[in-house]
Amino acid sequence: MISARRLIPALFVLLWATGFIGARYAMPWAEPFSFLAARFLLAFIILAAAAGMLGAQRARRSDMLHSMGAGVLMHGVYLGGVFWAIHRGMPAGLSALIVGLQPLITAILAGSLLGERILPRHWAGLAAGFAGVVIVLAPKLGEIHGGVSWETLAASFVAVAGMSAGTIWQKRFLTGSDLITGTCWQYAGGALVMILLSLAFETRSFTLTGELVFAMAWLVLVLSIGAIVLLMVMIRDGEMSKVASLFYLVPAVTALIAWALFGEELTLVQIGGMAIATFGVALATVRNPAPGTAA
Repeated sequence: MISARRLIPALFVLLWATGFIGARYAMPWAEPFSFLAARFLLAFIILAAAAGMLGAQRARRSDMLHSMGAGVLMHGVYLGGVFWAIHRGMPAGLSALIVGLQPLITAILAGSLLGERILPRHWAGLAAGFAGVVIVLAPKLGEIHGGVSWETLAASFVAVAGMSAGTIWQKRFLTGSDLITGTCWQYAGGALVMILLSLAFETRSFTLTGELVFAMAWLVLVLSIGAIVLLMVMIRDGEMSKVASLFYLVPAVTALIAWALFGEELTLVQIGGMAIATFGVALATVRNPAPGTAA
């Protein structure tokens, strides 16, 4: 029988992939920084209430500050950069391709900052995973138009760097902290950044529609709470290079969801790319044999 813990990576990928679908519903009706500020504040309130009801361990001052720092990077910088670039016209396919660099960047940082040993087969898996992502997203690159600029490209690359740095920060400083409390303070840090950016650059106007309400509810409950808690569990229990490689599967799963919900075209070449990305993730996440056991 498969244990519930072994299902966590697959469930995380499925939930994380729906975030792009939620963004598609939300962005026509709200500005990116204002929307994310509201999303993070709602997640903070829900998790704070859950922590109180469950009697979760209170965070020490140092853990609280580290959690807020990780939240600034993982939520504020990453999602803020991605949403802003797409809002300014960056094609989602190109944005997802740039975000696909995140596992490689994280693996490099994990080797140098966390001392993780990354074997040649892991590098091969990361490279194969990225190749699969390129194949899956290649048809979308034909949609590139005026939304690609130095500003939107810079925002996308800053977003990738923020997510990589945030996951490393989480692994290095917060492995033993309470998951609910720590995630709660992450959203406090992310919300602070979004509020400041919203006040500086946006009108903070929303158009209240059913799509916006649905997207907000889904992104708060399923992504900001469900998927992020699963990610924190994997960061706590696993090697960062292996956890990061799971992000290679997200574009493929997103393409499948978009095909099912919106009738977007899904070609045999893209399906082949999904298979390559899956193989790459399997290669990058394979467990090292214990000393004295057969390879």
